[in-house]
Amino acid sequence: MDLSEQTLEKIEKTIAKFPKKRSAMLPILHLIQEEKGYLDPEAEEWVAAKLEVTPIQVREVVTFYPMYRQKPIGKVHVKVCRTLSCALVGAYKVCEKLEEELKCKRGETSADGKYTIEFVECIADCGKGPVVQVDDKMYELIKPEKAGELAEEIKRMAEAGPEAVATAQPGTPGFKG
Repeated sequence: MDLSEQTLEKIEKTIAKFPKKRSAMLPILHLIQEEKGYLDPEAEEWVAAKLEVTPIQVREVVTFYPMYRQKPIGKVHVKVCRTLSCALVGAYKVCEKLEEELKCKRGETSADGKYTIEFVECIADCGKGPVVQVDDKMYELIKPEKAGELAEEIKRMAEAGPEAVATAQPGTPGFKG
């Protein structure tokens, strides 16, 4: 498997922290996903060999935990919290609006590869829902009537790249969640 030297070094350091190699499985899977974007069968087999476990043991972990992706995601990853506190204040309508505006169904990647929309469990910002996480940026208090504005910002991110978009973050004067 083709991984950067930096990731390989991190993997070795991670393994060294545990008394049993197999205990390092979750953090190693995170490191590989961070670099590759998802975990394919080749990655699972590589981890199994590295940790001296069977491939099915790695597969069980990858398929059990929802934070592990088994296929590539879009250029911009949109996660809408669906937990009760967000659902009660409009998360489902927010997600529907984002699906409509971005032409992408939840749980899928758009045909052009720009967006992946997912419903996720608690993002741990329950008092400011609905909450939407776009890549690493959090958006709070996203009411259904404001979801179109967020969709426009997401479109700009997909065109320019997330680092090129100056985004007002929660708690700053320009944030209009």
